Amino acid sequence: MIFLLGASGYVGSAFRRELARAWLPHRAISRVDLDYTKFRPLLDALKLHRPDLVILCGGFTGRPTIDICEDRRSDTIIGNVALAQTVAQACDAAGVHLGTISSGTVFSGAWVQGESGKWAIRENLNAPDLAGMLGSRSVRIRGFDDGDTPNFTFENGGSFYSGTKAVTEKVLLNFPASYVWRLHIPFEERDHPRNYLTKLQTHPRLHQAWNSFTHLRDAVTACLQIWNSELPGGAYNMVNPGYMSTRDVVALIRKHRHPGWEPPFWNDDAEFYEHAAQARRANCLLEAKRLADAGVKMRPLELALTESIRNWGS
Repeated sequence: MIFLLGASGYVGSAFRRELARAWLPHRAISRVDLDYTKFRPLLDALKLHRPDLVILCGGFTGRPTIDICEDRRSDTIIGNVALAQTVAQACDAAGVHLGTISSGTVFSGAWVQGESGKWAIRENLNAPDLAGMLGSRSVRIRGFDDGDTPNFTFENGGSFYSGTKAVTEKVLLNFPASYVWRLHIPFEERDHPRNYLTKLQTHPRLHQAWNSFTHLRDAVTACLQIWNSELPGGAYNMVNPGYMSTRDVVALIRKHRHPGWEPPFWNDDAEFYEHAAQARRANCLLEAKRLADAGVKMRPLELALTESIRNWGS
């Protein structure tokens, strides 16, 4: 039996569909049935039902964007840090495994090898000197590994949302048997306001950025495989291998869905942040090394995006 917390959200709904598809016994727990924000009721339920795994998909991301988190800071702390700590402590006390959905937004930028051969983090992937390297997928650029220390935190000038997710990870990683599953910019073929491909096709103006991305069903399937294979706890980057820019994805949509589509872009980061965003965005590249080492496969990013665009609405 699996307990699914936050089953009504975008990611939680994907877990619910996949658990049903795989015929895995589960209960989608709502706060009406069980207030899992409170330690004692949750602990009592875990001891009574003895689930094999608890999946926590709940959290506060802000709607329509994470800019809301800058103004609703108490809600963001309670919905991310406090909730995860309560659930982790209850699972630990009950001896139940926990898998928590986290975010790649605890990172910003990528590792870049300089002319001297030394690797250093470059946060601004739109820097002119990186354009050719990123476009050619140079071996001198690599993403953050699963075990790298987050660099988009309160201490490093990250957004308030990213700061709370970084603190949440610190809390969760104190429980060695728990999984921290980092998704980054989820997408799929299903039209949904939280789907990156939906956002891309509906925003009036786009922001050029380089990122890793997560196909939602690929990630959900991989998360369940990690647990079912009894892999070690800790942080896992749940991204499809590869990375792309906003313009790359637009080109795929133009090729496979909207011939002639030419959406307007903001001229640069400065214009984007002046008119369209309050909080800094955590654009970053991630490596799914722990997945690869364990033989857990997610489709190459370009293939996953292409198939999602071709099967749009299915």
